[in-house]
Order: sequence, then structure tokens, then C-alpha cells
Amino acid sequence: MSGVIAIVGRPNVGKSALFNRIAGRRIAIVHDEPGVTRDRIAAEVEWRGIPFTIIDTGGIGLLPGEKTDDELIKAALEQVNIAIESSNLIFLVVDAKEGLTPLDLEIGKLLHQKGKTVFVVVNKVDNPKEQFNILEFAKLGFEQIFPVSAVHGSGVDNLIKAAIKVLPQVKGEKKEGNESDKEPEPLKLAIIGKPNVGKSSIINALTKSARVIVSSIPGTTRDSVDIPFEIETDGHRQKYILIDTAGIRKKRSISTSVEFFSVKRAEDSIIRSDIVIFVLDADTGITEQDKKIADLITENHKPCILVVNKWDLFQEAVEKAYKEKLQKSKKKTGELPPDPIREFQKWIHEKMFFLSYAPVLFTSAKSGLNLDRLLEAIRYVESQLNQKIPTAILNRVIHDAVERKQPISSKGHFLKFFYATQIKLTPPTFLLFVNKKELFSPQYEKYLTGEIRKAFGYEGCPIVLIPRPRPKKEEKKSGR
Repeated sequence: MSGVIAIVGRPNVGKSALFNRIAGRRIAIVHDEPGVTRDRIAAEVEWRGIPFTIIDTGGIGLLPGEKTDDELIKAALEQVNIAIESSNLIFLVVDAKEGLTPLDLEIGKLLHQKGKTVFVVVNKVDNPKEQFNILEFAKLGFEQIFPVSAVHGSGVDNLIKAAIKVLPQVKGEKKEGNESDKEPEPLKLAIIGKPNVGKSSIINALTKSARVIVSSIPGTTRDSVDIPFEIETDGHRQKYILIDTAGIRKKRSISTSVEFFSVKRAEDSIIRSDIVIFVLDADTGITEQDKKIADLITENHKPCILVVNKWDLFQEAVEKAYKEKLQKSKKKTGELPPDPIREFQKWIHEKMFFLSYAPVLFTSAKSGLNLDRLLEAIRYVESQLNQKIPTAILNRVIHDAVERKQPISSKGHFLKFFYATQIKLTPPTFLLFVNKKELFSPQYEKYLTGEIRKAFGYEGCPIVLIPRPRPKKEEKKSGR
């Protein structure tokens, strides 16, 4: 395994700015408000061909003996401790402009007790005069001290060069081979939803760890956090990346710039995901904000699974009501009443009609209800995405569908279908050559999409149809 570096320190010393500088892209939210980073945020990094993992953590803001009733502060400190324990090297970040503080000294004592290799990273050394300020940080008792400016990048290269020397090296060499021999990229799953629906709880239940901070306070998750995750089924190991995201709020509810960037990250996570796990709250039902989030998913043509969380709150009542209906219907008609789960699924699809292709699951992160079915649904949707439809069969299905039903035209024109081909797997995208593109109305597109689903499934997957008039030259040739 590659080495792991944990970045720790008191709040607002520039840990996230250093993390972003090393990672080479803006991952953690960087802001001058203390305590912005709460979860552990990890990134796989490669420096001159040598891979390692770097972890950003929340600021340590309590002196020994101090207590707090703030559950977020407690959870953030737990995340810092987990990051320290799992690391090979620690970057203790301090602030050159503020100088050595009592909290820096206490964090230093804590790290000495851990027995880990520690580099003191004196950040915000933005000009030569501030180089002299680093001498006082020798009081921390660590040999390796590095002046850097995370904002400008100065000194970071020397820091990483020294870090590589103490990190464990990856054993073995990469094997050269064909593209087909390469290990497939992990499937990226974005866990999306409005605040406090249980997104982080679902991740913790799936990974069987306290990987992400979970609290009863809406808006706990601020960054989009990537969490590697593996499942072994029948001897086959599948790799995933779970993307925990901040709850997507209404625009008028976004009160700070940190919240604005959190929501922006959540929206970006939808774009870069392979499958979206859209979490709904069984207690609050479907809200206008849920529908707006659904719009983001459909606009980006993303595969989706709808997860109704906190179902344990209603499961007993639903089952009881069904048993009562069952007894009454047997006495009166002898017929079985409608399955309540199917009725709820139907109701959700009616409310979220733009995501009618998405399967609906009823889960409880708290009790673990149906989380195994969620994993099965993920695997199934992935298999549906990987379908490559043979051109001959595709053309037969679309030709028959057009023959059965013509689009409505005010001028009496008929749609003539020539041929189709699949041009993309994700999302499933089909290019259709027709005589008149304008006959291809949204209603008719919905009809053809439904016919393709009947033939090939594609549950959980959006289908994109691109109509295109056939070139006139081809029409003349065919008319000879």
C-alpha cells in the first residue's frame, strides 16, 4: 500500500489550502472561517511517479481537559484521531504570522505521545522576512521544520520531497499490457439529497465504520468527501467510491459563502458521478427541494436510484394497516389488496415523474433495513449501463415502434425512420436518422424511450435519443 500523510493542526492555519496545493486541485473548501473542514477528506496523489494518500482533517480547537457539548466538535476530533492513527506521517501545520500558540504546543504533546513521524509545516511564510519567524516553532520538539506558503506554493515541493523519503514505498511494479488488462476504474456513487435525510448515516452503515460525521444538526457535511469502498460478491471484488455530499438547500436558505460552496460541490458531485443515490426522507415526504434536486440529476443525464430512508419509522404501521386490509378484503371479495410498497413506489414515481426510470428502495440506515438490496440495485444499474445493443436488434425495435405509432403532425407529415445506432454507453445514447427532425416531439421521444426500455430494460438509466435528418445524398441514392 502507498503511504498516508495526515494534515493536522488548530483551526484556520491553512490545512485545507495545503491539502489542495498538494492534491493539485481544489478539493477541500478553503475559507477564513475556523472549523470549515469537519470530516476526513482523502486524495490519492502522485509525485514524480510515486503514489501516496493525503488526508485533510478538521482543526483541533480544544485544550486538554476542556470539554464541549457540541457534538460536531466531538465528532470532528474523533475524525482527527482516526486520521492520525491510520497515517505513516503527520504534517503539523502552524501559522507563521500568528506565531507559536499554547494550542500548538498541546497538539505537539499529543503527537509526541502517538509516536508518529511528524513534520512541522510553518504555513503563511509569504515573504523572506517571515522566514525568521520559524525558529520559535523548534519549541514543539520536532526535528523537521518546513516553511511553506500553501497559497503561493513556495516550499511545498521541498516538503513533499522530504516526505517521500519517510513514506513506505509501494511494493511491486506496474505490469505493462493492453488497455483491456487494466483494472477498471472504481464506480463513483454520489449520495445526494437535502439536509438531514441520512446521507452520511447510509455511508457509515454501508462501510460499517464511523467514516463520516453524522449528527442531528442539518448541514453537518460541508465538503464532498470521497470514500473508497469495496464489496466482494461470489469471489468477485468490486471497487466503488462513495461521494458524501452537503445537503442541497434552497437558494434562499444559503446564508454564507461556505454553504454556497458546499452546495456547489454537491452539484459538481452529481456531474462527476457514475450513479446517483438520491436519498429522500420518509418522514417529510417529497418536497419542492427534492424535485429541484431531481432536475439536476435529469439535466445531467445521470443514472439514479431513489432511496427512501428512515422507513423503519413507518414499516410497522404500514404492515399493520396492510394486515387489516387483507382480513377485510378476504371477507368481502376474496381478493388481495394492493401491495403497499408497490403503491408507495408508484406514488413516488408520480411525484418524481422525471425520474420514473429510477428504482425505488425503502431503507433505514439506523437498522440496516434493505441496505443489502441497495448494493444489489447498484450492481444491477451498473450492468444495465454497460449494455451495448446490437445495431440490427436496435433498428428492428425502433422500426416496429414507429410502425405501431406515428407522431402527431398538424401538416399531415409522417415520420420516416431510416436507421439507428448506439453511440454511447453512459448514458445510453442513440443516434436516429429520420426524414424530419421536427416531428420528433418530447411526447414522441418519451414514447420511443419507453419502447426501448420494454425491449432492453435500462432500469435506473436515462436514455438519450438524438434525432438527425438523413443527408439528402443518401435519400437520393435510396430513391434510385
